[in-house]
Amino acid sequence: MTNCHQLKMLAKDGKMRMTDVADTEQLLRLIQSIPSPKAEPFKQWLAKVGAERIDEIEDPELAFERAMETQLVYN
Repeated sequence: MTNCHQLKMLAKDGKMRMTDVADTEQLLRLIQSIPSPKAEPFKQWLAKVGAERIDEIEDPELAFERAMETQLVYN
């Protein structure tokens, strides 16, 4: 069971309605629990990104290189 909370958010009809919300960690855990083949590519991507971040913790130079590549892409 995911620990979701509710907030009042503006609905399409213009009324404020209670809506289920979750933070990033809760959403990622929810996605990991989906037993559908369609979710598998996203799960694989999450595992890849997680492994990369662990590698960056062990070698901060990798994080710097990734930041520089990202900066070049968005400039």
